[in-house]
Amino acid sequence: MCAIEAGKRGRRVIVLERSDRIGKKILISGGGRSNFTNLHTSADNFLSANPHFAKSALARYTPADFIALIDKHRIPYHEKKLGQLFCDRAASDITNMLEQECRDANVEIRCNLKIEQVRRDTVAEQKTQTSLFVVQAGNVAFSAERLVVATGGLSIAKIGATSFGYDLARQFGLKIVTPRPALVPLTFSNRDRKRWSELAGVSLEVIASVANGNRNFRENMLFTHQGLSGPAILQVSSYWDGAVPLQLDLAPDRKLARKLADECGARRPRDESTWRASLRDVLPRRFADRWIETYPLRGNSDRDFIEAERLLHAWQVRPESTEGYRKAEVTAGGVDTAELSAKTLESKAVPGLFFIGEVVDVTGQLGGFNFQWAWASGFCSGQAV
Repeated sequence: MCAIEAGKRGRRVIVLERSDRIGKKILISGGGRSNFTNLHTSADNFLSANPHFAKSALARYTPADFIALIDKHRIPYHEKKLGQLFCDRAASDITNMLEQECRDANVEIRCNLKIEQVRRDTVAEQKTQTSLFVVQAGNVAFSAERLVVATGGLSIAKIGATSFGYDLARQFGLKIVTPRPALVPLTFSNRDRKRWSELAGVSLEVIASVANGNRNFRENMLFTHQGLSGPAILQVSSYWDGAVPLQLDLAPDRKLARKLADECGARRPRDESTWRASLRDVLPRRFADRWIETYPLRGNSDRDFIEAERLLHAWQVRPESTEGYRKAEVTAGGVDTAELSAKTLESKAVPGLFFIGEVVDVTGQLGGFNFQWAWASGFCSGQAV
């Protein structure tokens, strides 16, 4: 995106790609169909040490702008849910579009280039001095007055993720907000793994939040052999600090509460079999049975049933850890936004050096927001280089 916009402005642009092709993360996203943006994008969908930093870029390049580009290339797409847009055919429609736009803007792309060194040289030209960034890749050196770093984070090393962008930022004296896995499955403690791992594959709709936090996500949760996953868990994982427990509402539609209220009013005799039948009516059968084994009724009074039902809405789980960068969809943290211009993404201390996309301390929620940040930050830097 940066290269396209810079090329349109007449800049001589070369993209140096470490992998054998561009956009590998695009190609694997959205189950191969790429959740390329979200109609409801706002700064509130992003996590950063400075929650206001992303506002400028997101306002200057919106989902509607990217959709206009999609429409220009006649790429069919659909809205899946919650404003999430996906390609009808394949994610390669997006990478093909970006490559075509680069060609149209006279941008050169070179793949399979491993960068070994980046330095800044001062060159004397006609009684003036010019600072150039020199990028060494094997026996080839590239030099330019502007260098844009769009190297992503540490997530999904199998497609080429490295710490290169962070290392480069540190080399030039920029501060880094400590990176960590985000949008990532969480793992149980040994005790909880023994208790719940047999439910691997069971899914249910929940409201997930960090205890005492102000963010909650109503989505599906999935039990795994290691712990918990699914959209609700991936979302809340970005806000989990590794210490406080998660709070899960396991019956968010309140059907169970209404059912118990009716039974209390009718004064029917009840016991554990009644409770089991009620749970099986609103929860997956395997989960309902394991829940009763783990949290048996204390008695048969109205109060006992109400307390048992209340626990379902406030189940606290203390994960042991995450499944790490191997399973994380994105990396939280990165180049400190205090080091960068919110309008251009240029370093305040090193003129001509830009950091964009995931390498920056701006992390989107699940649902196309991280791609929209990539497009927006790329657009804004492309207008400034």
